[in-house]
Amino acid sequence: MVSTLRIPRLVVAAPSSGSGKTTVATGLMAAFTGRGLTVSPHKAGPDYIDPGYHALATGRPGRNLDAYLCGTELLGPLFAHGAAGADLAVVEGVMGLYDGAAGQGELASTAQLAKALRAPVVLVVDGSSQSRSVAALVHGFASWDPEVRIGGVILNKVGSDRHEELLREALDEAGVDVLGVLRRTPQAATPSRHLGLVPVAEREPDAVAAVAAMAEQVRAGCDLDALWALARSAPPLTGAPWDPAGALAGSGTPPPSGPRPVVAVAGGAAFTFSYAEHAELLTAAGAEVVPFDPLRDEHLPESTGALVIGGGFPEIYAPELSANAALRAEVAALAAAGAPVAAECAGLLYLARELDGAPMCGVLDASARMTERLTLGYRDAVAVGDSVLAPAGTRVSGHEFHRTRLEPGAGTAPAWGVVRPGPPRTEGFVQGGVHASYLHVHWAALPAAAARLVARAVRPGAPV
Repeated sequence: MVSTLRIPRLVVAAPSSGSGKTTVATGLMAAFTGRGLTVSPHKAGPDYIDPGYHALATGRPGRNLDAYLCGTELLGPLFAHGAAGADLAVVEGVMGLYDGAAGQGELASTAQLAKALRAPVVLVVDGSSQSRSVAALVHGFASWDPEVRIGGVILNKVGSDRHEELLREALDEAGVDVLGVLRRTPQAATPSRHLGLVPVAEREPDAVAAVAAMAEQVRAGCDLDALWALARSAPPLTGAPWDPAGALAGSGTPPPSGPRPVVAVAGGAAFTFSYAEHAELLTAAGAEVVPFDPLRDEHLPESTGALVIGGGFPEIYAPELSANAALRAEVAALAAAGAPVAAECAGLLYLARELDGAPMCGVLDASARMTERLTLGYRDAVAVGDSVLAPAGTRVSGHEFHRTRLEPGAGTAPAWGVVRPGPPRTEGFVQGGVHASYLHVHWAALPAAAARLVARAVRPGAPV
């Protein structure tokens, strides 16, 4: 059903990575939540870590909006679905405002998303090494694409009152509103490592304190009333919100009859990467979704009939994961019995024989190790054969992001044929009911994956 969504909204963008988008976006979310507003948090692109901080700031799931993974046609519907019932939506951009998928124009850029959502952009500018030149920089970004509406600037890393005065004078001359000024301060710093920020699940209560510091920094330095007025200037959006049940209607796989199968979903500090829509699709497909923590839980949830193990940082916790031998044995037994197991990236490593010498579940005849080389980027792929997630020939868009290398044993069947970028290659494993791959795929673009997994899940009371 077509509907009209009237929700104030802002897109927080920057000229480049490292300008302070996460600090400003998370701080705005927390500051407006502190004012009593219900804030819907969103993140452009495939990033899993920032949405964890967004969720902490707002009390709502952090949701990704990615034109490459989901298609441009789903940007508006997924936004409307996530923002339902909210007073304000804040979208954190990715990289620089106009940066997107390499070699594909504006695809998957923050600018494309801002246009699709008809949302005003707040440009976060690192002012630490410039004064009057800031006006030329902002003018260039504001005039590059007339369809992108830059509603104002938040200056970050400003050194002094005099520095602020010079920056404000330049932007006033350029006719650009300054909506906030943040001084150089380490208070809201968030630690990073080999794949970006350290996830929230690994550093509570420090993460709570970091979000509180971001909120205070934004409250002290930004004109929240002006930002609220800018958000309310966004025009209504029309279209039907995304709905998991509706998305499954065309999957060709009917929901299971009888007891709802239990689909166990790995979480905790080692497995923090997931999209909120995955659990919603599994539930709509007829599953009872039960989280578990492979670092803490010695057993799978009772009556587990299928397993989903997403991304994260198992390499950080390899000794602890290995020490939980009871759970590793249960995962191996479930897979050996033919129950569906879907694993992405970290999940793939967990199913391997070993990771950096530490024994893992041994479901796959493969050995994994950390390397210095970062593998990163969007991928176009096709299913090589039938699997629990997709029939042969299914085309997907995914994202790869890791610093590990897998050495498979002989005779393994691949999951995907990667067709772009670079020369064609195969990747991942399909083995019985197991589908394991480095490729992160957003199931909103492949809802049949949830339906197929649930349809094959073992029902409560059935032999495993």
